[in-house]
Amino acid sequence: MPKTLAEIKKDLDSNLGKRLVLRANGGRRKTIERSGILAETYPSVFVVELDQDENAFERVSYSYADILTKTVQITFFDDKKESV
Repeated sequence: MPKTLAEIKKDLDSNLGKRLVLRANGGRRKTIERSGILAETYPSVFVVELDQDENAFERVSYSYADILTKTVQITFFDDKKESV
């Protein structure tokens, strides 16, 4: 489990272009689940391009602090199931 923002960014940088499922806290006991591809990472945020057949908008961005505080959970899909 990554413990710093720099480690989280490094882990996401190594997974650029991979498919993922993102679970985010929507507030008031709602959980939002979206699937897409990790598109870009920036110094303080990362961008996910969403699947168009499931979502009304193209991209979402979250901060690395969202992963650290477990507001956002990401699961990558490749040969094996890997979770950040």
